[in-house]
Amino acid sequence: MKVLIVESKPELGLLWQRHLERLGAEVTLAHSQEDAIFALCGSDFQIIVLDLVLDQGSALAVADFASYRRPDTRVLFVTNTSFFSDGSIFAHSPNACAYVQSANPPEDLAAMVEHYAAPR
Repeated sequence: MKVLIVESKPELGLLWQRHLERLGAEVTLAHSQEDAIFALCGSDFQIIVLDLVLDQGSALAVADFASYRRPDTRVLFVTNTSFFSDGSIFAHSPNACAYVQSANPPEDLAAMVEHYAAPR
């Protein structure tokens, strides 16, 4: 399972990365839109864990690029805000598979990633 994590907060991204690696995932960690686009150009991923609020760049631009460049890659959006809490993220991003709070336990996030990264 190849996973791209796009998270501006390095400590949170590393926490998620460690939990996913325990499940056997190969994880790439990006901290900005530019890093994420670069990663998507060079590798194929089953799933992207993407924070909706990036310090540098736009999460929706990353999701849009992924849907074009890697159409089979799913996006699991995480956030600590109420943006898109009405579920409208699924109308804006055709590759969205889930929307969760970033405060969820990392083992729960890892289980969701494992579930959604499985072949369809």
